[in-house]
Order: sequence, then C-alpha cells, then structure tokens
Amino acid sequence: MAPQQTGSRKRKASALEAGAGSSSSQGLMSAGHGEGPLLPKKQKRPATLRSLVHYLKGRTVGAWGRAWLPGFEGKLRGYAVHRLPELLTERLLALGTLNKVFASQWLNATQVVCGTKCNTLFVVDVQSGQINRIPLMRDRMPALARDQPTCGIHAIELNPSKTLLATGGENPNSLAVYQLPTLDPVCLGDRHGHRDWIFAIAWMSDTVAVSGSRDGTMALWRVDPDMFIGNIPWHNDAALPLYTHIRPKDVEAIPRASSNPSNRKVRALAFSGKNQELGAVSLDGYFHLWKARSTLSRLLSIRLPYCRENVCLTYCDELSLYAVGSQSHVSFLDPRHRQQNIRPLCSREGGTGVRSLSFYQHIVTVGTGHGSLLFYDIRAQKFLEERSSASSDSFLGPTGRKLKLTCGRGWLNHDELWVNYFGGVEEFPNALYTHCYNWPEMKLFVAGGPLPSGLHGHYAGLWS
Repeated sequence: MAPQQTGSRKRKASALEAGAGSSSSQGLMSAGHGEGPLLPKKQKRPATLRSLVHYLKGRTVGAWGRAWLPGFEGKLRGYAVHRLPELLTERLLALGTLNKVFASQWLNATQVVCGTKCNTLFVVDVQSGQINRIPLMRDRMPALARDQPTCGIHAIELNPSKTLLATGGENPNSLAVYQLPTLDPVCLGDRHGHRDWIFAIAWMSDTVAVSGSRDGTMALWRVDPDMFIGNIPWHNDAALPLYTHIRPKDVEAIPRASSNPSNRKVRALAFSGKNQELGAVSLDGYFHLWKARSTLSRLLSIRLPYCRENVCLTYCDELSLYAVGSQSHVSFLDPRHRQQNIRPLCSREGGTGVRSLSFYQHIVTVGTGHGSLLFYDIRAQKFLEERSSASSDSFLGPTGRKLKLTCGRGWLNHDELWVNYFGGVEEFPNALYTHCYNWPEMKLFVAGGPLPSGLHGHYAGLWS
C-alpha cells in the first residue's frame, strides 16, 4: 500500500503545481490565443547559435543590433581580404583617347572620379561605362597657367565626410576643391601657394587639407564651411561657374638633404588619423613626419632604406605603419620605433617600380609598373599565394606561387613617336598608377597607362 500512497501524493502535487501555474499566468495564456502554456518566466532561452551561417541569415533580415554581430563582421572581412584577390575577374573600361590615369577615388557604389596626364578630370560609371568630364578651375591669371607645360592631375582625395573633393586645377600648381555629390566648384588655392606641380593631397579634417608639390614645399589650406554649406553656385555673364580664390594658411619647405639637396620634391602624403600626424615622402630618399594643426610643424626626418623612385605612400591605422613604395621594394615604417621588425618586401617585377599602394586591415595591395597587382600579408610577412584549384569553394592548400593579377592591354596610341622611338612594338605593360577598393561592393578599380613617358595610352579596369 505504501508505494500506491506515494504515487498518489506525487500526482496531487503535480496537479497543484499545474493549477498554481494556470492561475498565476491566466492573462498571459489568453494573450497566447489558446496555443498552449507559455514558458515559465525564469526558464532560459536556448543558447544563441553563433555560426557564420546564422550571422549571414541575421544580416539578410537586418539583425544588426545583436552584440555578437561585430565579431562575425570582422571575421567575414578578414576572410574576404584573403580570398577576394584570387576570386577577382577583370572587365576592361574604355576611356576613349585619354592619356594615363594617375589618380582615382570611388564616389559611390558605381562611380569613380579620375584624373589623367592630359589634365582631364572625369567621372566614369563602372556599370554603364559612361564618362562625364568635370570642368577644371582656372587661376585668377589663367594666361600664366596655360603658358606652363601641364603634368596632369596626380592627386584626388575626398575629405572624411565625403562632402568635398580636392584635386588639381587647370594650372597643376593650384589646389581645386569641389562639393560632393554635385561636383560644383567651391574654391581654388592659386594665390601664394605652390610654384610647381602638386603631386599629393591629404585631408586632416573635413575642412583642412595639405598639398605637397614638386617645388619642395607643403601647403596647409583651410576651407571655410560658409563656402559650401547651402551654397548655390552662381554664374557670370560668360556662363562660367564662380568660386572663391583662397591662399594657404601655412607653407613649409622640406629640409634639404646633404646627399641630394636639389631633389626634395614632395611625391606622396599619408595622414594618420590615429596620431593626427602627416607622413610625407620626398624624391631625395627621405620620409618626413609632420604635426598639422593651424600650422605645419616637422617632427622628424628618416633616411629611407631604398632611395630610388619613392613615389607612393600609404598608412594603416590598425598597425600604426607607413608603407613606402620605391623602384623595387616596399618599406615599412613606424616612426616611434626606429628598429623595424617588418622587413621590406621586394616586388621583383622587372625593376619597373611600385607605382601604387593601399592598406586594408593587414593586407597591402601593390600596383607595379609592369601591369600586375600583388598582395602582401603583413602579419605573415609573405605574399598571398595561388590556390591549387581554381574552384572558389576549394579548401586545397596554396601552391607556393605568388598570387598575381595581370592587367589587360588597355589602349595605346600608334602615333609617330611610337613608330620612331619604340619601333612599333605592339604591346607595352601598363604601369598601375592608381587603384582603389570599394569593399562594401567587393570591387577594385585599377588604372594607369604605358610606363615610358613618351607613349600615349591608358588602362582602366574593374575587378570584381
């Protein structure tokens, strides 16, 4: 009898618990439209599944608010940085008869703004191929500007908020600022500025930019917000746009090197937002670090390990490193640590030089003068390698061969110079003077032209 009594007590207790639960959650039960009892309040939810698949599903439906998403976003980007280069395929873009693209920047998901050696500023739609030219700004005394030989547009930079674009004017010595997204002219720095061509531009903030020139000086410019906030461009009787003419707030000369005092041309600039400092490379083989506030103040100068054709510079905030491209190497600099732990990398592309550089996370993309793109992993201190299978979902290991994307032929003008001085050679590798990523769209714009200065031609391609 005892076992039966015990079982009876258990059934009664279960009934009492069920009754208590029903009375305490009657309102909640009615809200459930009779679909069964709700879970007790104190019962834990099932653990969230933190896999890449669940992350992608969450991103598809817009589930961005969960705390674990940023971690997966970082992992996904890291994976894309390594895998994207080997998955890219090229689509050539026709630019007519334009000569050598020196600079480029993405304006939005489909448009890239470019500058050329033939002093043309234009926007190309990478989907339709349509090209729209942007009128260049003229100095107050344009006759003097036209008397000078043009070198083209070597620099295009967007400010941090992407509301302003800085580049060269009709006179390559002048700094031109346009408003985005309309590309209306805002101001032109043509007074008391540079006496020679502008090769590099960097924004310190939304309203402060620094330009570097072949005359061996750096100029700091401040754009008054009243020039462009709510500004409607007015035109004169000749239907030409009007804009403000400004002068620099400060101009500083690059110090003369004892080894090569006449070649202190400023070739490239890169800004460190993390340290609020500006790096500059001069053709005499030096790296200079500046503090840019209301004026320019030089902090130090470092002799570069490779001194020939130092023509490009980039900075990585994540790693606190500058990268300098020279004739055959990329050197890495941390100005706060003179002893460098990262050895220089050699491009080994026929001595044609490193012509363009960019950082994304810990991967450096190198555009060479021999028409190829290389990808270097800073952490592993080696180039990315080809996979043993062309399949995009293959997990086979690397082959040991350096991953290299070789760009197409582009367009070459078969003029008299080509015939007389280059013997009618049909094909020249294109120097990749500029490249820029659009990471949200997983696209890479690459452009340039034939390396010999006398040849007229161009290359432009969308890799996606």
